Amino acid sequence: MLVTGGGRGIGAAVALAAAAAGHAVAVNYHRDEDSAQKVVERIAAAGGKAIALQADVSQEEQVLRMFAAVDETLGRLNGLVNNAGMLAPQMRVEHMTAARLQQVLATNVIGSFLCAREAVRRMARSHGGAGGAIVNLSSMAAKLGAPGEYVDYAASKGAVEALTIGLAKEIAAEGIRVNGVRPGLIHTDIHASGGEPGRVQRLEASVPMGRGGQPEEVAAAVLWLLSDAASYCTGTFIDVSGGR
Repeated sequence: MLVTGGGRGIGAAVALAAAAAGHAVAVNYHRDEDSAQKVVERIAAAGGKAIALQADVSQEEQVLRMFAAVDETLGRLNGLVNNAGMLAPQMRVEHMTAARLQQVLATNVIGSFLCAREAVRRMARSHGGAGGAIVNLSSMAAKLGAPGEYVDYAASKGAVEALTIGLAKEIAAEGIRVNGVRPGLIHTDIHASGGEPGRVQRLEASVPMGRGGQPEEVAAAVLWLLSDAASYCTGTFIDVSGGR
């Protein structure tokens, strides 16, 4: 299994849960090698198998190199979690530059497409594969819009949802299931990159359950969709948002 953005937050929780379920895991990271290596070390200490692979998923040649390394080191892929994503500092649309939009869309949308493409090339029956599963990380922002903060991020996750639905229908006969998970307010470092480390605490009163979520709670939904227990699920989403 390959988990993009697997060094921290939700990605790290998914990688650890996948390894605990018996998967060999490729932990992708962009810049934070130390965090990715710590995830790999935790998996190895528990008796699992994992490798850390650097790649910027928005860059095609780096994605190709990463998947080739997975092939060589772990064997044929049967699971992909498209988790790598970014957001830029909170801002109204009227102030957003083209450079910002291109960066957010390149990572969140193009990166998901490129990784999904390479996974299909390995898992599809028409390519000699044995099938598999893809889980794309969306966000409740795709439904809520993130006004005044991250409309560009929300739009990118809306595109990821369209990818999920379309690809699921396109490759269902190839033995590949494609589903999505929509996290809500989750305690991760991504909020700091948006300029408000305490965003979850500020907004958790708006969550019907009255709290922010934990990465492990999102990982549990991802692992279920990857498992045989979800064998008749494709093109669908699980909201992990406390009812928000």
